[in-house]
Order: sequence, then C-alpha cells, then structure tokens
Amino acid sequence: MARRHSYRPGSASVAGAAVAEMEFGDVAIEAGAAASGAALNGDLARSRVETIASNPLSGPIIVPARVAIGGTGLTAHPVVLGASTFGWTLGADEAFAVLDRFVSVGGSLIDTADSYVAGRSESIIGMWMESRRTRDRVRVLTKIGRHADAAGLAPAQINAAVDGSLSRLGVERIDLVHFHGEDPDVPLEESLGAIDALIAAGKVGAIGASDFSPERLIEARVLAANGLPRFETYTTRYNLMERRAFEGAPELVAHAQGLAVLPYFALANGFLGGQVRRRADVRHDARGARQARHLGRRGHRVLAALDSVAFARGMQPATIALAWLLAKPTVAAPVASATKPEQVDALVSAAAVELTRSELVELDRASA
Repeated sequence: MARRHSYRPGSASVAGAAVAEMEFGDVAIEAGAAASGAALNGDLARSRVETIASNPLSGPIIVPARVAIGGTGLTAHPVVLGASTFGWTLGADEAFAVLDRFVSVGGSLIDTADSYVAGRSESIIGMWMESRRTRDRVRVLTKIGRHADAAGLAPAQINAAVDGSLSRLGVERIDLVHFHGEDPDVPLEESLGAIDALIAAGKVGAIGASDFSPERLIEARVLAANGLPRFETYTTRYNLMERRAFEGAPELVAHAQGLAVLPYFALANGFLGGQVRRRADVRHDARGARQARHLGRRGHRVLAALDSVAFARGMQPATIALAWLLAKPTVAAPVASATKPEQVDALVSAAAVELTRSELVELDRASA
C-alpha cells in the first residue's frame, strides 16, 4: 500500500482525505515506488498528475493533469462537475461548498443547462464565480434548447437562450454550448448558422451535441465540411449500468468524428457510489426513484465488482466507476455530481487511476 503523503514546506501536498490517500494508479508519488496490485510505473503516474499553486497555508497541491477537450481549445481536469442538482436538491450555500471543494482539488470544468431548475443552476454558478473571482480558473459548459422561454433550436431561440445564459452566468462568453437534444422542426443548417454568428461575435467558444442520433451527427459533419461550425463534443447518458444505448452506432460515429465524449449520469444518479444497496436505502425523491431502477441482480453484480476493485486499491466505488469510463477511448471527461463537499475528492481521484486489463474485464463482465 502506498504511503500517505503529508505536507512539508517546499513539497506538494494533496488536498483532502480522499485525494491525500489516492494512489495515482497505485503509484506512490512521493516515493515513486510501485504499490501492491496492478501498479503503474512512476513516469506514467507523473504524466497523469501535475502540481498547482494553492495558498500559503496548504502549500502546492497534486492534482490530475489537464487534458484537451476535443477540438474546443479547452484543457481541463478530466472529471466534470455536474450542476443539475444546484437549485434543485442543493441550495446556493450547499452548491457553493461543493464548488469550492471541486476547485480546491484541481477541478476546472462545470456542466449545467439553461433548463436546470429554469436557469437557477446557471445563476448559482454565476454568483459563485463572482463571489470567489474564479472565472479565470474554471470553464463552464451549458446546454440550450429546453428552457421554457427559449425552447428549440431556431436561430431566434438560440440567440435568446445564449443571451439568457450569459446573463445568468455573469460572463461575456460561454466556453462550450451544447444543443440540448435535436429539434426536428428546424433544419440543422439554420441552428449551426446561428451558432456560427455567436462564435464570431465572441459569445460562444465552441459547440457540441447532447443526445443527438448518429444520423444527425453525420449530417452535422457534412454541414461542417461546408463551412459551418462542427460539433467538438458529444454528451450522452453512459455508465456501467447504462451501456447499450451508447455502445454501438453512437460510439462508432463519435470515434470516427473525433468527438470528445462527456458522459452524463456517469454514476447512474449516484447508484454507483454504493450507498444504495436495498430498497430501504432509497430516498423518497426523484433522485431516489432513479437509483431504485438499478436495484436488482445486475445492479448488485456491478456493485460487487466495484467493491472488489475499490477495496484492493483502497479507493471508493465511485472513483472506480469513473475510472472505467475514462479507460474508454472516446471518453474525454465524465460528468458526475456531488451533493456534499466530501464526495468531490472521490470524483477527482478517478482521473489519476489507470485500471488494469483484468480489472476492466471484471467490470465489463459484471455490467454486460
């Protein structure tokens, strides 16, 4: 087992208990020695982490290295904090605490949508960025097309949606905008043309697609070949419990087009965190109802496999579930939510974990 790293003046410390105990792919960063089990060599471990400045009290911290998010021009730590719970199950103060923790351990990419709680999620993020002065440290991606005041992907609706998001977030440019599902009533050429004008105006950095069909993605690429903006990212539901919808034509198209895949519900609404094992564990709310769908023979089999790998590595099941996604060639960064600050560390830890072939096979078989 790798030694825990404790802070000494002039050395890099790891923020938080889970990150402090994180083995970075079973490699002891401080000693550069191999850990038990499926260990990685020191060079590989160092390539997956970096040291960033923190504050004079805690010293520098070791965090997962940033990766390029497709062709967006963005680089970010490869776990995205989902903000769908902000303003819904989390109030502003609770969301601020989660965001504070996320940034303190190296996180930098936040996912939201203009339709999350009618824009409340965006507003909370905007208030947090203003109060903490973190705009230069984080990148925000949002989705448009489902807000009640700007529904659909007609040019006028897109312009209104982007302006609304800019106002709620308190920024001059949105780093990455996703079309939040297809709009069969509007030619895709018109939607992409509207985004092209917004990119030229400096209001949008890059464009991606959320839950588009393979056929629609192919159509978009043809249009991009004729000068319209191309989708750089693709976000869809994908995790150990929900594999079939993505593994097939969507995955093949994403790979062929070089799309950076950002799977949402990466922890299956929290089920893969391992806290829900019986019906008695299920909360009586919308999130609990979604978790309950996974209870059953297959769900218990997946949790058992996660428990096995996590126990051998001294990590949390959530960390392993995200590491499994990060092992997929098309996945750039999974999107996962946290309801408490102490849950954030297990999410960020996944970016530095390299699962072995046998561990991947075990998880693949359990979730098949």
